[in-house]
Amino acid sequence: MNQADPAAFDPNSPAVEKVRRRVHNPWLLRLFMLAKLPLGLIAGLRVRHLDRRVCEVSVPYGWVTTNPFRSTYFAALSMAAEMSTGALGLALVQASETPVSFLNVGMDAKFTKKATDLTTFRCEDGDRFIEAMRETLRTGKAVQLDAVTVGTNEASAEVARFTFTWSFKRKG
Repeated sequence: MNQADPAAFDPNSPAVEKVRRRVHNPWLLRLFMLAKLPLGLIAGLRVRHLDRRVCEVSVPYGWVTTNPFRSTYFAALSMAAEMSTGALGLALVQASETPVSFLNVGMDAKFTKKATDLTTFRCEDGDRFIEAMRETLRTGKAVQLDAVTVGTNEASAEVARFTFTWSFKRKG
């Protein structure tokens, strides 16, 4: 890929795969979180899976993440949910030769069950992130994407459903 042809962005490039491999390395992920997401590190967020289409992030139920009602605090759930969507776009942005800004511009949440054990959020919108990235690189205009992530407990029951609105925009 060269900067003269930003639409040639390749989501399967070695650079994108390198970012994904780093996320799967527990020590590198902890260092990243220490530098960029210290509350996520303290809360115990873990990236369980990340590929070009899907990201899964879990948050434990425990002393640090529990609210007075004996369930996982909504802010801890929100961090894990945001990370499950944002990691899909961040891998693309970090690997792009063309600078792209990437920002969360909205959030909607529905809580359907009390979170009283490990909650895992799964976002399956990777292809939509790739298309949004390609579109902003092609046009130079801001492209917004609503990404849905569903949080389930250890019994696979839905606990919460979040929609995050992400904005991509080619810089310059």
